[in-house]
Amino acid sequence: MSENETKGALKLFALNSNKPLAEKIAKAAGVELGETSVKHFSDGEIQINIEESVRGDEVFLIQSVSDPVNSMLMELLIMIDAVRRASANSINVVIPYYGYSRADRKARSREPITAKLIATMLEMDGVSRVVTLDLHVAQLQGFFDIPMDHMQGAPLLAKYFIDNDIVEDVVVVSPDHSGVSNARKLAEFLHAPIAIIDNRDDGESTTSPDAVIGEVKGKRAILIDDIIDTGVRMANSAKTLEQAGANEVYAVATHAVFSGDAAQKLEDVPLKKVVITDSIQLPEEKQIDKLAIMSVGNLMGKTIRRIYDQKSVGELIRQEKEDLNK
Repeated sequence: MSENETKGALKLFALNSNKPLAEKIAKAAGVELGETSVKHFSDGEIQINIEESVRGDEVFLIQSVSDPVNSMLMELLIMIDAVRRASANSINVVIPYYGYSRADRKARSREPITAKLIATMLEMDGVSRVVTLDLHVAQLQGFFDIPMDHMQGAPLLAKYFIDNDIVEDVVVVSPDHSGVSNARKLAEFLHAPIAIIDNRDDGESTTSPDAVIGEVKGKRAILIDDIIDTGVRMANSAKTLEQAGANEVYAVATHAVFSGDAAQKLEDVPLKKVVITDSIQLPEEKQIDKLAIMSVGNLMGKTIRRIYDQKSVGELIRQEKEDLNK
């Protein structure tokens, strides 16, 4: 018998964080989502039942660790335990948004490294592999002692600007010095220069046009970050770029956390478009008119299929980049 005839079936299961994205991922992977029952009791306890056999199968669990972060994390951990006890051959977790990724180091005394704690919990729970998208810093891959596939959102975000012919007189702008690597990745796809906002205050971003390092006057400025959380940094950066003479300002981010009134903050500032992915499911009240949402479903689905077929994921990443540069 061939290897494919002896290996377990590919099974995908979605929890509660982002069902629409999970359906797109399953379609791209060429399988149906498996049947599960996920219940929350009145005191917050979670009960999960898998409604089909997974014995000997290659199981992929899809869950973003997004708002409510702790409930979504516990759903994932409990589901992993259920799958492991049901004798799955492998347990692969697909985490489009890796919550707690910003807690990646000790910035001050007596501070936890929560991103590492989550990695340890996943490994101890029996996870075989992790697939994720645009970690806060790429070094988080080193927190895992199991295979980790770190997919990139930059080609997909760049595609929006290429498809909409927003490539002339473009400059890609990092809202602070720590985000320069993200700006360079996007700038490479758009064949554009970069600029930096010299923001030295972690609490509030500057709104002084003198703080811009690089030429933005008369250009289309594309602000890029991995996460938009409160919206303060993006909103103030947009004002800074307008004052510095940018003709148009766009905001780009992989993960739209949009805490509190972040959506309204972005609506109220001079941003022409806010381009994000669907790694986090946004409630309807936060889907402002300026939003352009690029789906990562096809990328994550193809990644799952390649992992199951034991093909190179790196080749998929290279192909995405080559397709964009054609």
